[in-house]
Amino acid sequence: MAEPSEALPPEAIDALQQGNKIEAIKLVREAQKLDLKDAKGRVDDYVKNDPVLQQKFASAQAETTGSLVRWLILIALAIAGYYLFVAG
Repeated sequence: MAEPSEALPPEAIDALQQGNKIEAIKLVREAQKLDLKDAKGRVDDYVKNDPVLQQKFASAQAETTGSLVRWLILIALAIAGYYLFVAG
């Protein structure tokens, strides 16, 4: 997948450190003239080899999942409330 000798552009590394993986992939794709799959592979490999970034993206994913669960619970409660009090 990724060539170990070819580092990511500094702008892509900055984007990753700011938590913007999509922007990093775009920057790698443009700078290294890669297709989307290869650019994503290079960025993923870079993140895999950097424990700080790995933790950052794992935390962000866990937070997103938690938010999604909370929204689903709220929606379910709203629907249940509607059927109990309005439609009942």
